[in-house]
Amino acid sequence: MPLQILLPMVVIGIAGIVVLLHVLGRSELARFEDEDAARQAWLREYPDTPPTRVILSHDNHAALVETEYGAGVVWPMGMDTTARLLRGAAICRTKDGLLVDLPDFAAPRVRLRLNDDEADLWPALMNRNDSP
Repeated sequence: MPLQILLPMVVIGIAGIVVLLHVLGRSELARFEDEDAARQAWLREYPDTPPTRVILSHDNHAALVETEYGAGVVWPMGMDTTARLLRGAAICRTKDGLLVDLPDFAAPRVRLRLNDDEADLWPALMNRNDSP
């Protein structure tokens, strides 16, 4: 097939898939229904580290998790979620929440969108019990 035909077909096909996924609602970020949903998301990543406390963000897109091994955070990656322990993390306040630099090449930086009250409270909770 000539490149002049193949290239537009590929571009239009990819754009069509993106539009279809957006129309079907598959481009939204994951949202936790309640604390138990955030707890289950945490346990998918850390099944041997049960949370002792879960605090949801105001928009239910992120959760701060306290465990006996220190604090962790669960956040959306598209329609799915991921979680990390915060040992060794550097936490910086931004205008719309927190920026968390993790010592983890798989998730080096997490941007959490939080309201002002959460952005003031969460760093203190994140730094508590930083070691087992």
